[in-house]
Amino acid sequence: MSIDITPAIPGHQLIQRYGDGGFRVNGEDYPGSIIVHEEATLAWDVTSVDQITLTNLASVLEVSSQGDILLIGCGARFTPPSQKLRVGLKEHGIALEWMDTGAACRTFNVLMAEGRRVAAALVAIP
Repeated sequence: MSIDITPAIPGHQLIQRYGDGGFRVNGEDYPGSIIVHEEATLAWDVTSVDQITLTNLASVLEVSSQGDILLIGCGARFTPPSQKLRVGLKEHGIALEWMDTGAACRTFNVLMAEGRRVAAALVAIP
């Protein structure tokens, strides 16, 4: 017997599963990498950490404001972000938290449950 202990957060996205090349968010499966905002989940055409740029994070930059948190899940293993990306996000006033994808998924759910303004850009794990 399994019990779903995932808390319900009405009106917000909740990451329920990751791995096998995709994610489950609010009961919907997403193949490949994704960007998760408070109210929407979008496909993200990134397959590795070296492809992450300010350009392909445009959907995050459009809806973020000063002090918002951006979690980037860089894949199965931690790989440091480029200095250019870190500086560019700082110039937009976004607090970058860079970690492996599993940690980013768990952190997103905790911050969302706390009512924090957060987005996550998550590289899918095969």
